[in-house]
Amino acid sequence: MANEVVDQGRRRFLTTTTAVVGGVGVVAAAVPFIKSWEPSARAKAAGAPVTQSLKKIEPGQQLIVAWRSLPVFIVNRTPAQLAALPNQDPRLVDPKSDGASADQQPKYAQNETRSIKPEWLVMVGICTHLGCVPNFVGEMKPEPFDPNWQGGYYCPCHHSRYDMAGRVYQGVPAPKNMVIPPYHFVDDSTVQIGVDPQGAA
Repeated sequence: MANEVVDQGRRRFLTTTTAVVGGVGVVAAAVPFIKSWEPSARAKAAGAPVTQSLKKIEPGQQLIVAWRSLPVFIVNRTPAQLAALPNQDPRLVDPKSDGASADQQPKYAQNETRSIKPEWLVMVGICTHLGCVPNFVGEMKPEPFDPNWQGGYYCPCHHSRYDMAGRVYQGVPAPKNMVIPPYHFVDDSTVQIGVDPQGAA
């Protein structure tokens, strides 16, 4: 009888130990399997949305974030910069973005400011000439490249110029306005790049 009790105890011990070790093994095997379902770094770079707080971007300042391995300019435009936009129309190639394709600019940004909220410009920072990254020149003052400069972007490589909405000026090598990516506001102080607003066509 004593041997039976000892055997039963040993059996329970071995069963419990085997179950615990087996459970640990299942968890250890499951973690990399589940991890494999997550998008890779390459997949994230290829198209995962990017969420950015706007709280620290002062009026007149620009922040650059990476999305799909591209620089995206986020600018908090001042009232003066916004007021100057309509005055630039006669100098621009496509002031109303009428010639923009859907992949160059979403319909919800087809307006004077090329944005959802007038003060916030969200734009892929690539010159449409040869793919350079233009400089942000936000001050509204005469510049060597434009005595009537009202703020915007200047590409020093080949001297293309864009206004504070990324609209290209006439007489420069760049043929089109800069690209507006899909984006929406998560709340008043957060933007998500890569996802259209809910209900957008």
